[in-house]
Amino acid sequence: MSPLMNDFEFDRRFFCREIPQDLQDADIPTLIVQSYYVDSDNYALRVRVQSRKTRLPMDKDTDAAEALDKHRDDFTTASVTVKGPSVGGTRYEAERDIDAGIAAELIKRGGTDIIKNRYDVWIGEDGWNIDVFGGVNAPLIIAEAKRSRPVTNLIIPDFCVTEITDQARFSNDGLAARPFSDWQDEFEQELSVSGAHFEQIYGTNRHES
Repeated sequence: MSPLMNDFEFDRRFFCREIPQDLQDADIPTLIVQSYYVDSDNYALRVRVQSRKTRLPMDKDTDAAEALDKHRDDFTTASVTVKGPSVGGTRYEAERDIDAGIAAELIKRGGTDIIKNRYDVWIGEDGWNIDVFGGVNAPLIIAEAKRSRPVTNLIIPDFCVTEITDQARFSNDGLAARPFSDWQDEFEQELSVSGAHFEQIYGTNRHES
């Protein structure tokens, strides 16, 4: 695959209400604190730090800045990422590693923070990221199936409530600009009226029971 194609991200994303306990027990989550410096029209510039040493509960009282200060030495992996808009489950994403100390200082000095736990799990034929958000984005949970090619003929686990693949408001940069707590009630009302939706343009959806 060419270097240019390596910078494209292929995924499908789903809104969830909970994570099955067996998936939580099977993996130690990665604690992620990240800051968005550009979040306009689904274009984004992100700085992120990650830790596999620290476990924090994710609720509305979880504070990104406090976690970064208190557990500063535990964040050993960091990156800066440029993202383009998501179209049909495909998004340009150029990510480069940077020094974790520098990344932490950048996050402290600007941008809009997001904090979350990420569970990396294998479900059916695919690796999934399941993000549990804290702070102003609690109690949001998003499950994401990612591949090195378009995500077609996907086995969708039964804890996925509805598909949100091309809903920019659920992207991390969208959540930085307008957190989930600001529109949770609005979304729940939409969901109660329209019901669950799963895209039909990605081949055959297979639902795991």
